[in-house]
Amino acid sequence: MRQVIPRVDPAPSRLSYRVQRLMLTPLYRRLIRFGLPVLLLAGAAAIYLSDEGRRVALADQATEIRRQIETRPEFMVRLMAIDGASESVQADIHEIFPYDLPASSFDLDLPAIRTMLEDLPAVAQATVRIRQGGTLAVEITERQPVALWRTRDGIEVVDIEGESIASVATRAARPDLPVMTGDGAPAHVAQALEILQAARPLGQDIRGLVRMGERRWDLVLQDGKRILLPEADPVRALERVIVLSGAHDMLERDLVAIDMRIGTRPTIRLSEYATEEWWRITSMTSGAD
Repeated sequence: MRQVIPRVDPAPSRLSYRVQRLMLTPLYRRLIRFGLPVLLLAGAAAIYLSDEGRRVALADQATEIRRQIETRPEFMVRLMAIDGASESVQADIHEIFPYDLPASSFDLDLPAIRTMLEDLPAVAQATVRIRQGGTLAVEITERQPVALWRTRDGIEVVDIEGESIASVATRAARPDLPVMTGDGAPAHVAQALEILQAARPLGQDIRGLVRMGERRWDLVLQDGKRILLPEADPVRALERVIVLSGAHDMLERDLVAIDMRIGTRPTIRLSEYATEEWWRITSMTSGAD
């Protein structure tokens, strides 16, 4: 008798079909190929780093590797070169410089160094960079002193912007600089210099300028005479005084001040002796009439 072999259905089961379809999905294939190994590695790393001793050892090892890289000869700064600074400013820079050389270039905070240098009173601008060969190059632009500002606390040397550069004990320490006094004078240094420049034709020594009420200037001559200048256009008012003095020898007379605050009506203030003499002569003239 012939044996009957049962026929097997070649179609996959429903579960097998779904698994095969899932394996053909790109996202699932990436997950199996990359996600699963990463997950296994992350789990192994978490188990390994769960021990505090291992974590400390790894951190120390990373720190040591970084230190070895940062302290390589090509990364070391050994010298500091300062250009454009006077001896006193160079001494101030060396005094406040916060790093001991040689030092790694990775440890130097160049923006912080530049800010620190520009905080020095005598420094207007600073540039800091590391040159090849392990040299820290510092280029300094100093403030230029143009005047002295006398206050109750002493005498300050100021630049054209009115910034204090240094202090001096006496006026004789900087005889080459003009003297200003009064509240608010440093804010108007440029105008003060213009007035002093315009006063040169007077042919007299200038004692200084006094800022009055933080609004205007008084020009003080060496013999104590004052020229009271207006708030607006003081240079032009001073030029009028120079013209009047040249025509009438006004500044050679016995007077205390010339008041130019009202441009249309200059006023002369005589000294006490000159005032008495004027009244005496006026009285004699009136008596003779």
